[in-house]
Amino acid sequence: MLTDTAIRRAKPGEKPMKLFDGKGLFLLVNKTGSKLWRLKYRFEGKEKLLALGAYPEVRLAEARSQRDEARALLAEGIDPGEARKAEKQTRERAAANSFEAIAREWHGKQEAAWTKGHAATVLRRLETNLFPDLGRKAIDAVEAPELLATVRKIEARGAHDLAHRVLTVSGQIFRYGIATGRCRRDPAADLRGALTPHKPQHQPAIRPEDLPELLHGIETYDGDALTKLALQLMAATFVRTSELIGARWEEIDGENALWSIPAERMKMKTEHLVPLSRQALALLAQIKPLEGRSAFVFPGRNRDKPISNNTMLYALYRMGYKGRMTGHGFRAIASTIMNESGRFRSDVVERQLAHTERNQIRAAYNRAEYLDERRDLMQWWGDYLEHAQEGGKVVPFRQVA
Repeated sequence: MLTDTAIRRAKPGEKPMKLFDGKGLFLLVNKTGSKLWRLKYRFEGKEKLLALGAYPEVRLAEARSQRDEARALLAEGIDPGEARKAEKQTRERAAANSFEAIAREWHGKQEAAWTKGHAATVLRRLETNLFPDLGRKAIDAVEAPELLATVRKIEARGAHDLAHRVLTVSGQIFRYGIATGRCRRDPAADLRGALTPHKPQHQPAIRPEDLPELLHGIETYDGDALTKLALQLMAATFVRTSELIGARWEEIDGENALWSIPAERMKMKTEHLVPLSRQALALLAQIKPLEGRSAFVFPGRNRDKPISNNTMLYALYRMGYKGRMTGHGFRAIASTIMNESGRFRSDVVERQLAHTERNQIRAAYNRAEYLDERRDLMQWWGDYLEHAQEGGKVVPFRQVA
């Protein structure tokens, strides 16, 4: 019988050495000095070896315990080596079908259609809010009460909107698991109404009737000239803030009055065309002498980088619009006025707003869809803004030629 003292004192020799303990258990001392537990046994007339770990990570008492468990399996007619392989395969399958594994797989599939920022946000929410409690659990073993308890931890922090968003994402993951055969049902669907009701906070936007006052405020803005022009071009094009501040001169085709925003800067990663009204072209002509030979239309203090997301927002704050208006608000105003004008088909307006195209393949081939109508739309909008600013009041829709 071996003792811990004898094991500690065992020194490597020129050849591997076996120190026997009894009932098939022995310690293999290699020339390198490593000490490995092995169990020799016979099953169906064949001699086999079972690895039980390395000393000192596996102590003598634990090695004997593993030996006794293996011999108990042999007494039941079970090969302990094959039983261990089956157990390992079960663990590997469980890990491959864990909630975290499926969630990361789902995220990877969606990533191609998202911006880098949105993809990073979704993954961070998963890693922070769901993976700690549910990540290692097999996806088909997650039950509704367990999911609810996890999401309610977010509610307890006062982040009600985030709790609803995380629950929605979890439902998408479970439905992906169902589609790929890794789970049978979506427990998130059972939690409808289980969270504290929350009304999403939309980004502030003024009412259409307040537009002339805003335009006048921008026109008379006494701050940075480039920021003022950025706000005016934002109003004229109603693109997203990130799309405007990242604009490069190489994207602007003045001859054809067209701005081509590349796919990598669009929310849905599809190239977007913005017809430029004569008012927008006039603004770009004013901007050109101010940009200081930068590649960006709106460079920051470092000419190799654009202005920040907050530049225009803070300008609106200084004009008294904090909590009332954001860069995104120009999109809301334009959508409302254009749709209510009755002059343009809703599909044309939606295409110019670059709202989500459900069929991504169709979107890739239809970046110029309704382009002639969109040119008319954008010139009408430019004229509308000009009339509104000059008249100091909202012009009836149909009076703008």
